[in-house]
Order: sequence, then structure tokens, then C-alpha cells
Amino acid sequence: MLLRLRLLLASLGGGVLLLLILCLGAQNLDQRTRLNLGFGRTAELPTGFLLGVSLVIGVISGGAASALLVPGRDQASGRE
Repeated sequence: MLLRLRLLLASLGGGVLLLLILCLGAQNLDQRTRLNLGFGRTAELPTGFLLGVSLVIGVISGGAASALLVPGRDQASGRE
């Protein structure tokens, strides 16, 4: 249980730090695009920011998936 919590907190912390660095670095980007989401369009955002947000979402979801897939104590010893 503690290992799962540490993995989840580490992935969330890493994602937040990446998002902070991304927000600081994306302020001076000139090339801006809109995303068509099917039900509407987003505001004009820098392309690097959009790619960075997708990377951050991948880091957080990958960390959460690995935290959920770590075998528990009962499964590791063969008991189910």
C-alpha cells in the first residue's frame, strides 16, 4: 500500500513540476493554434504548450497505472 502511494505521489509531483516548467517556458512562443474538440474549439495556445500538456498527462496517467498494477502483499506471496 505504501509503495503504491509513493509511486502515485511521485508521478503527480513529477507531473506538476513538468507543468510548472512548461508554463514558464511557453510564455514567449509565437506559433499559436486552436484545437477542434468536436463540441467546440479551444483558445489559441502555443503548439509547444499543447505538446507539453499531453506529455504531462502521459506521465501522470502512466504513474497512476503503474501504481495500480503493482502487486499487493497477498498477490506477491501467492495468496489470493
